Amino acid sequence: MTETPTATKETPSHRSGLAAAAREFVLIVVGALIVSSILRAFVGQMFIIPSESMQNTLLVGDRVVVEKLTDVERGDVVVFEDPGGWLGADESGQKRGSVGRFFEVVGLLPDSSHGHLIKRLIGMPGDKVACCDAKGRLLVNGQPLDETSYLYPGDPPSAMEFQVTVPAGRVFVMGDHRSESGDSRVHLSDTPPDGGTPGDAAFVPMDKITGRAILVVWPASNFAKLSVPDTFKNIPAPGPPPAKPSISLTPPPK
Repeated sequence: MTETPTATKETPSHRSGLAAAAREFVLIVVGALIVSSILRAFVGQMFIIPSESMQNTLLVGDRVVVEKLTDVERGDVVVFEDPGGWLGADESGQKRGSVGRFFEVVGLLPDSSHGHLIKRLIGMPGDKVACCDAKGRLLVNGQPLDETSYLYPGDPPSAMEFQVTVPAGRVFVMGDHRSESGDSRVHLSDTPPDGGTPGDAAFVPMDKITGRAILVVWPASNFAKLSVPDTFKNIPAPGPPPAKPSISLTPPPK
């Protein structure tokens, strides 16, 4: 008589081993997401360039790495939150859905740049920024800038004339593609959304700066290190920054 084979039963120890492995895997994934989130919050993150305001330094669709550990300085390319009323439809990245936003928060997707801008930092607190001297150059604390290494070909340093003193706790920023950039210059007569003095909206609060862009990492053909141009290295030190900005929409003495 032929015996019917019996099914091999899974032992309790085997089941507990699978459960332990599953728990360990979940812990590893959760731990990795937590670490990634912390790095994004305090160390650095990636942003997608949404507009033409920084051409040709940065092109639309470029992915840039922004680090948050180093203090910003003149000449840095900085990412910052909208100070209030700066962003138009073409300046702000498209907002992702809830799933995409989750992957942004944990650092698995580059930030879509929604609600953020990227510009070059021209003036620190206390700096006097003016356009332009007799040769059409931008001045910082009386020192003319040679902007040929980053200014968009064919663009002048500024089509509008101005003289400003940057107030305490704020910075003055401009896009490299000046004719396509809604930067500090175009807000010199604006009143902030929460009220205040006309022109206050032109200066970005330092606590709204996310960090400085240090690398273009994608597409690979555009890979580049973003460093401070040499022209910013010999700027004279500023005087004490005023509590309120000084603004004049007139050219400096020539």
